[in-house]
Amino acid sequence: MLKNLIIRPERPDDYKKTELMTMRSFWNKYFPGCVEHNMLRVIRASADYLPEISRIAEVDGKIAGAVYYTKAWITDAPDTDGKADTRKKEVAMLGPLAVEPTLEGNDIGGALLRETIQLAKNAGIAGIILAGEPDYYPKFGFKRCADFGITDGEGNSYDAYMCFPLNDDFASFKGHFVESADFAKISDQGALEKISREFPSYRKVKVQEGFMQIFKEHLGVVESVKDDVYMVRYWELLIPCRLGDNITEKPSAGSDVQFDWNHKAKDGSKITKVIKNLLSERIG
Repeated sequence: MLKNLIIRPERPDDYKKTELMTMRSFWNKYFPGCVEHNMLRVIRASADYLPEISRIAEVDGKIAGAVYYTKAWITDAPDTDGKADTRKKEVAMLGPLAVEPTLEGNDIGGALLRETIQLAKNAGIAGIILAGEPDYYPKFGFKRCADFGITDGEGNSYDAYMCFPLNDDFASFKGHFVESADFAKISDQGALEKISREFPSYRKVKVQEGFMQIFKEHLGVVESVKDDVYMVRYWELLIPCRLGDNITEKPSAGSDVQFDWNHKAKDGSKITKVIKNLLSERIG
């Protein structure tokens, strides 16, 4: 963990900086671009926002990460009319959790999780629900919702759908998960286009049709090649990579690639796939 890392509540003068960091964190992760910077504004304006357990991370005076929580519910029947239901039992929904991409590998997300999980427990919240990376969150104690009899609103279960029980009451919270109704505003195209004009214009990449789910790896562009070392541009960083074992097509300068970033070993990162940006022909 970084020695100069500070975890603290978000202030109004942090808002734009946190939104930009969150935009960078999720850019091209699930589809071209992202919506998470707009999600922050929706959350802050929501009556279901839980600022008392949400936190940001600061490193040397700069926003390095953030995690947000909102009220959510478990009900034994699908929520069809949006009205108050006495069968609803309140929990907290975690998300988004964002980390500045150039500072990955410094346990910033872990520090945010550990502190806010304890804050949620101290606040008497029964449990936390999230949809996220199934290889990341279990390290912090999250378990599959299906193991607790909890599904999404349609009764479906996924490995990425996880929970963290905080007290004994949570064992009785079985049924359908219901998030804040305000989350329906996150993908509003008008609002998204408006907020996006306030920030830098980043290149959009489309790897495949539909949901991409690039969890453990990253997208980058080969900037130069020397011998068997490929310098991959990832935001402001140049990361030296070698080719993975299953690469059949060698990339060249300018190639879009997917790579596994080894944060611990300088020469341990590997290119795992040479990709074609499906948007390249459309946007020139």
